[in-house]
This record gives sequence, C-alpha cells and structure tokens, in this order.
Amino acid sequence: MTDKHRATDDQLADALLIWDYHQVGHQPQPCSAAIGLGSHDLGVAAFASELYHAGLIPVLVFSGGNSPTTKARFPRGEAVHFAEHAIELGVPADAIIIEPRAANTGQNITYSRTALTDAGVEVSSLLLISKPYMQRRSLATARKVWPQVDVVCASEPLSFEDYLKSIGDEKLVIDMLVGDLQRIIEYPTLGFATAQDVPADVQAAYQRLLAAGFDSRLLPQQP
Repeated sequence: MTDKHRATDDQLADALLIWDYHQVGHQPQPCSAAIGLGSHDLGVAAFASELYHAGLIPVLVFSGGNSPTTKARFPRGEAVHFAEHAIELGVPADAIIIEPRAANTGQNITYSRTALTDAGVEVSSLLLISKPYMQRRSLATARKVWPQVDVVCASEPLSFEDYLKSIGDEKLVIDMLVGDLQRIIEYPTLGFATAQDVPADVQAAYQRLLAAGFDSRLLPQQP
C-alpha cells in the first residue's frame, strides 16, 4: 500500500463487514462479576467503570500483563493501568481485583477465574468487557475455558467509523480486525476456543483484505 494509514472504500466496506461480525449483540445485564480484558484500549476500563456505576456488577477483574504492543503505553502492565483508570473514574479500589500475569485471552479468563475464587466470589454469570472487535473471540474463548458460567459480552459502544477515528490508523485497525478473525477461524482446532460460524461474505471479505496486505496482526507462522 502506498499509504500505510489509508484504505480504499472497498477495503473499508470489507472491514465494516468483519467489524459487524465481531459484535455478538449482547445487551449488558447484571452479572456476578466482570472481567476487563487487557489490551491497548483504555476504553475497556472506562466502559467497565460505567457498567459498575450502573450497578451491573459488584466486582471487576482487570486482567493482563505486558505485551510487545502495550509495554510502552502501560509499562506496569495492562491490568494495573486499567485498574488505576477505573479508580480515577470513581470505582472503589475494594471492588477491583488485579490479575497481572495473563498474556492471552485464555489466560485472561482462566487466571481471572482463579482470582475470583481466591477472593471468595461465587460466579454464575460473567460480564466480559473487551475491545469492540474482540467480543466474538472472547465469547468463544470463555465458552471453551469456563463453560459453567453464562457469559455476556460488552464493549464501548463505538461505531466502526468512530473507532477508526479514535485509533487514527486505518491500516492498523483493519489489520487487527483481520487478525482477530483469523484466530476465530483457527483457534478451535488448536483447542483454544469453541467454533464459530463464519458466513461466506465475511470469509470473502477476509480473503480480500489478506490479499491486499492487511496482515500485520496474523498469528506467527509455525516452523
């Protein structure tokens, strides 16, 4: 691509199709606990705080250590910075559990489950708070690693256009959408998530974007 930050109208249309697929359409509702999945997106912590103040959850786990893409922004770990932001937004510290070790979504959920158990929190329903384009993958992961709970997915209510503006890099956003879709497709065979139906039009959009070079967030090639 001649300009790494720009995409054509057709590519944006394909990306929007994938964006919409990544949403699962859940409505936030009261749950036993919530997990804010660590990432580059501090909006997760902000929206988790909104849901706490709305009375939907009594306890929030923020989960995530450092990653190559977040270490510079969150040097003390994603969970720590997310928790601090939530406290700044009025969430009491005693309603927050910090899980600072997780390096992937499966660990986010598994380690958070242990942290909730250690804190004596009984969980029958779980609010999973993620980046907007990560809802479906988080749901598929939770159903694999913690099938005993009812899962509700939530994320900051941003449109695709608004999310593009918030990140400021069309290429990067589309790369992330493509990377998450690849994981939705491939993770079930690796035992990391439950299988999800991927409609033919979404698969076609995915292949076109791959062919156009939106591939910086793909899984590493196995030797």
